[in-house]
Amino acid sequence: MSRIFSTYVMANNRPTLYVGMSNALKARVWQHKNEIVDGFTKRYHLHKLVYYECFESAMEAIIREKQIKNMSRQEKLDIIREFNPTFRDLCDDI
Repeated sequence: MSRIFSTYVMANNRPTLYVGMSNALKARVWQHKNEIVDGFTKRYHLHKLVYYECFESAMEAIIREKQIKNMSRQEKLDIIREFNPTFRDLCDDI
């Protein structure tokens, strides 16, 4: 069985954005939603998965995570809107 690696964006309603990478996206999103881990997503209550991409290797996901983190806020919002125009929570889709 091959592992899936994901680059993702969590948001709140402002929206404040957080870009991350995981090899277990559903579990990681659950941690963010339930504020299990101290940090940025807990502090700003980032509970909505608004964007994600899947990759076959960790390296691809890490590279994409860095690309998105280096984007301007507007560029991040643009890729989210293209993927998820209503900024709905995509948690149930994964």
